[in-house]
Amino acid sequence: MAEAHQAVAFQFTVTPDGIDLRLSHEALRQIYLSGLHSWKKKFIRFKNGIITGVYPASPSSWLIVVVGVMTTMYAKIDPSLGIIAKINRTLETANCMSSQTKNVVSGVLFGTGLWVALIVTMRYSLKVLLSYHGWMFTEHGKMSRATKIWMGMVKIFSGRKPMLYSFQTSLPRLPVPAVKDTVNRDLLYILPTHIQAARAGNAIHAILLYRRKLDREEIKPIRLLGSTIPLCSAQWERMFNTSRIPGEETDTIQHMRDSKHIVVYHRGRYFKVWLYHDGRLLKPREMEQQMQRILDNTSEPQPGEARLAALTAGDRVPWARCRQAYFGRGKNKQSLDAVEKAAFFVTLDETEEGYRSEDPDTSMDSYAKSLLHGRCYDRWFDKSFTFVVFKNGKMGLNAEHSWADAPIVAHLWEYVMSTDSLQLGYAEDGHCKGDTNPNIPYPTRLQWDIPGECQEVIETSLNTANLLANDVDFHSFPFVAFGKGIIKKCRTSPDAFVQLALQLAHYKDMGKFCLTYEASMTRLFREGRTETVRSCTTESCDFVRAMVDPAQTVEQRLKLFKLASEKHQHMYRLAMTGSGIDRHLFCLYVVSKYLAVESPFLKEVLSEPWRLSTSQTPQQQVELFDLENNPEYVSSGGGFGPVADDGYGVSYILVGENLINFHISSKFSCPETDSHRFGRHLKEAMTDIITLFGLSSNSKK
Repeated sequence: MAEAHQAVAFQFTVTPDGIDLRLSHEALRQIYLSGLHSWKKKFIRFKNGIITGVYPASPSSWLIVVVGVMTTMYAKIDPSLGIIAKINRTLETANCMSSQTKNVVSGVLFGTGLWVALIVTMRYSLKVLLSYHGWMFTEHGKMSRATKIWMGMVKIFSGRKPMLYSFQTSLPRLPVPAVKDTVNRDLLYILPTHIQAARAGNAIHAILLYRRKLDREEIKPIRLLGSTIPLCSAQWERMFNTSRIPGEETDTIQHMRDSKHIVVYHRGRYFKVWLYHDGRLLKPREMEQQMQRILDNTSEPQPGEARLAALTAGDRVPWARCRQAYFGRGKNKQSLDAVEKAAFFVTLDETEEGYRSEDPDTSMDSYAKSLLHGRCYDRWFDKSFTFVVFKNGKMGLNAEHSWADAPIVAHLWEYVMSTDSLQLGYAEDGHCKGDTNPNIPYPTRLQWDIPGECQEVIETSLNTANLLANDVDFHSFPFVAFGKGIIKKCRTSPDAFVQLALQLAHYKDMGKFCLTYEASMTRLFREGRTETVRSCTTESCDFVRAMVDPAQTVEQRLKLFKLASEKHQHMYRLAMTGSGIDRHLFCLYVVSKYLAVESPFLKEVLSEPWRLSTSQTPQQQVELFDLENNPEYVSSGGGFGPVADDGYGVSYILVGENLINFHISSKFSCPETDSHRFGRHLKEAMTDIITLFGLSSNSKK
């Protein structure tokens, strides 16, 4: 009851003597602190809006320009070429100003206009400079004088100390290629604590620190080419406080400006946990305390509660109709709002997962599958991400894909892993550092009243999801023979090397070639997402055939490898610079459907399935981990399911110089595919190619 009383600011009782009013000073204090926190965030957003709005200039530069103009005026020099005099004559119509005041106002107005004009000119110049992508097509390791001059100009016009969204208005829009052109062409080994609540406490605090940095735009924008060329930061905006809302025709993204709570799922129950106390974020030990309170709670799930999240894993139309019919009012609406408006979703999993040295393959496969789909009802798949903490202290993320791409989630995860282990740390007994706080209210159980009809829909959705999940054959493994350090000695792109190895592995596995998808980012442009690199080319096929032909010499194979890798790099650069074909083809297809125009060409080119779908997750914040001295601090990256029923999904991350982690998925229901078999062929292909160069894992060349 104590928690309930704390939530009420005042109580009143009607008596024969009148009204007895009782004020709760603690509740009023919490309301005051909450309001103060809200106004602080509004002020920070307002301040950042001004700073970003005038970038690449700064607010203080206005004063410099105005003082400069006024100084020249008092020196009897007209920097405005007569504009100040015209402003002065216009002001003469107002008789309320003295002559000196008119001069000052005229100078300030001209200085302000000049300042704005300079900002617009610098921003437009930067936009023009960033529209040039020729630097991407230069030979690796070589840079022309023109490119060096261009880089210098970009740095000059980029200003100093940019914030996360400073470059957004200066990034060019993604171009539309000519139709003719389109047609022609985790920590893995480290477990800092075995205490589930402690790991959750530290990691949740780290996630919230990241969110605070994001709200304040203190995250540095990602830049390429020696921290020169900025990438679009728009995808960060919906990382938190976001949920996908089901619809009968189309889903929508719901994003809240702020959220002061999270929702935690454990043993079939949902709990609402407040993130602030006394106007500040809960400390790691306090958050651990809240997680332990949930773990110690012995209450049972309400009818239909335990498997409720299966609605987010099944077909969308039944979920949309169920949501409208049963979750639009009363306690169900309040509880669903709590979930959908939470900062993010947390699952305290009852299973133990993670890498085990005595059984690495099975343990990693189980770990990956659990993070991919769990039991299909213990992750809220519509949230921007679900943070999962296992019983033994291992953890991971399950991310919804529509709001952002993998590198954005990976950027968050790199920060969380680093902050959890290297900054916050743990006490010797495995608990979070600091003290508990008995004054913090307990987590609140969400209340549900789920009718039998809705429970039937839940079970149907769960059956649908289980059919999909149980069919996923997932193989995750670390490739330790060599990494990008040795690959770079081949004077080729590590990504091109891996992609050619994938082509060779697929041919060994299936005896044929297939349409291959590799995701390339288009964030050189404003609000850019991805484009497709079609990795299976004529050149790559020639190389693969040479590798399986005993009559071919090493020299011939090396020549074909160079041609294939150069072709792949060229296609990747075209995709990054807005000259890819698949997004264009898809848009043409959408327009043709809208216009009810049948296109045999579009029907043919879009009918071929992507039987090999691949993606590389980049390691972005290398400075957070010293892998040379701490090689155990490596991430296994992330993965996804197969795109085609008879194909493979392959995700990989090049970690440091000596490790590549692969995630391979397929379907058990397809007799032609086997993720473990493909993994063996991939290891062979990687080794076969590196051997062409006379290199190995122990090579000193």
